[in-house]
Formats: sequence, C-alpha cells, structure tokens
Amino acid sequence: MSSDQYDPYTAGYDPERTQQWEGPTWDTRNHAQLPETGTAGAGYPQQPQAQHPQQAQQPYPAYDPAQAQPQPYPQQAAYQPYQQPQAPQQPYQPMATGVRPQPVPEPQQVPEAPQAAAPEAGAGYGPATVAGNARVTDAQRARLEGRSPIIEPGMQPALLTAVLGALLAVAAPLGSYALVVPLVVLQAVTAAGWFRLNGMWPARQGIALAFLGGLVADVAVLAAGRDHAPAAIIGPLAVWVILSLVLQLRSHASPDERMYGLMATVASSALTILATGYLGATTDAVSAGAAAVAVAAVVRALPLPTPVSVVISLLAAAGAGYAVGGMNGLGTNGAVLGAAAAVCGLIGHRAASYDYPSRFVHFTAGVALPLAAAGPVVWMLGRALG
Repeated sequence: MSSDQYDPYTAGYDPERTQQWEGPTWDTRNHAQLPETGTAGAGYPQQPQAQHPQQAQQPYPAYDPAQAQPQPYPQQAAYQPYQQPQAPQQPYQPMATGVRPQPVPEPQQVPEAPQAAAPEAGAGYGPATVAGNARVTDAQRARLEGRSPIIEPGMQPALLTAVLGALLAVAAPLGSYALVVPLVVLQAVTAAGWFRLNGMWPARQGIALAFLGGLVADVAVLAAGRDHAPAAIIGPLAVWVILSLVLQLRSHASPDERMYGLMATVASSALTILATGYLGATTDAVSAGAAAVAVAAVVRALPLPTPVSVVISLLAAAGAGYAVGGMNGLGTNGAVLGAAAAVCGLIGHRAASYDYPSRFVHFTAGVALPLAAAGPVVWMLGRALG
C-alpha cells in the first residue's frame, strides 16, 4: 500500500485530529476478556484489531471472580417494639418510728366568677345611652319585648325647643339680622339630627352640604329681601338637590347605601333650606308661630295619654298664637297661625320619636324638627293672613 493512501488501521496517531473522551466512563477491569478464537466463524481467518496507542501501553488486568462479586449489605438490627420510658423508681426508705405520714395536698379549686344578677321584673331602667355602655338600652329592651318603636323625646328636649322658639319670637321684631342668629342654630341642629335619625353617623359630607344649603338660602333672602323670598328659597333648594345627586354618584358605596344617602341628604337639605321661611315671613307671623310651637312642645311632653296630650297641645298653641297676635296686631289670625304651626310641630315631634331613637336624636332632631317643620307654614300663612 502506497504512502499516499489513507489507511485507518496503519495511520499514525495524531492527538490534534483524534477526539479524546475526558469524562468518566465504565471500568473494564472487572470484566472478563473474550477469547480470541470464537469471535470469528469457522474457516474464517482472525482479523487483527487496531488498538489505541494508550491502550496498547496499559494492558488490562486479569479477571478476578472474587472482585467481581458484589459486597454483601450490612445486617440490620432486629426490630424492637417501642417502649415508653418509665420514671425511675425511688428506693424504698423505711419510715421512722413515731413519724406520721404527711397528707398529700389536694389541688385547689378556682372559685367561679359571680354571675351578674338578673334584672328584676319590675325594675326600672334609665334612658338610652350615647357612649355605648354594656347594659341594655331602652331601644334594645323595647325591641326584645316587642313594644312600639315610638320613643318620645321627653321634657328636656321640649324645653330646649321652647327656648329656641322663644329666641325666634323675640328676635323677629328686632330685624332680619337678629333673627339670623337663632335661625342658623336651628338649621345646624336640623341637618345633624336628620342624618342621625336615619341611622347615618358620622355623615360629615351630607351634614355639611345640608347646612351650607341653609346658609346660602339665608344669604339669598337677606340679599333679595322678604318680597323675593320664594325665589331666594326655591333656587337654592333646586341646586342642592342636584348637588346631592352628584355627591351620591361619585360615591363608591353599594347601590342601596347610595340610595339611602341620597334620600337622607335631599330630605335634610330640604328641611334646612325651608326653615329659612322664618326669615322670609313677616315679623308678626314669626313671633306668633314660634311661640305656638314652643308651647305645644312643652305641653306634648307632659305625662298624659297621647290623644289627650295632642288635643291639649293644639289648644295651648292656638291660645299662645292668639295672645302673641293680639300684641302685634294679628288678633284672631294669630290663633289660626298658631294652631297650624303647632300641627307641623307635632308632626316633627312624631318623626323624631320613631324607630327607637337615641338620646342624641332626641337632643338634635327632637329639638329642631318641630320648629323646622313649622317654618314653611309660618311663611305661607303669614303672607296670606298678614
């Protein structure tokens, strides 16, 4: 064979061209070598196999059967069941003569907490609380006993209504700017009381919006004059209804909560703005109507049956209107105006008594609603009868 031809069996070893395996591979030292005769068939010559130069330099060791056998696994310890460790026994010590054994102390029993005494059947209970005491309030007791949800404010709120009505009656003859002072107080208490009456507290945005509507109506009436009071009152009322809608549309509350808030805001704004009717009515009508509502609230708070109390309060209001009207020139019209204002005042008193109201409702809505509800009637009847 010429040197120009390439023979893979006779060509020299070139480490740069030959691929070398550098990773770990199996060990062939523990395997037997195949016999040279038997790989080829009968009658065929044995072909010499080319060996790698490195393999040719390192011959394989002889096969050792002892090394090829696997090593036996170490024997595991026999299975023993788990036994719970026992406390070490103390050695027996004989007792000395004449020494008595000490008694084993018994575990002490923890005394039980004394149970609260059950309320007596005929025991009385105080008024409803605002601070959130743990005791049962009047509203909760009435709900459990199935009684009427009407709880009247009582004498103290009625006296506050009488004081505020007297301030309106006295300030009316002094001028519009003197009448604004008690009127602003009435509007603030009305806005806060109506929201609390509807169970919404705190509702700062709604209360502030309703109170601001009353202030805007007051300024509009003072700027336009008593003759233009209807337009000065109805204008802010319409604008505040739209503002209430916008406020609830921007809310992220549920649809039911937004509807409740819308109705409470519109009603509170309407009552607060319509109370400006005292500022738009004549001074004689304001004095007679405010005095009549004050007397009716006090008489209604007397401990009398409801029908009798209503009739007596209307008669007392008519008498107060007649007395005040006689002093300022209204005469008999003062009695009619006083009776009509007292009817509206009793309606407001009834609204402040509904649905288990709290003491806060009694001292806000119970004080302001009788006078606020009578404002539009005083304004309209005062202009009609004056």
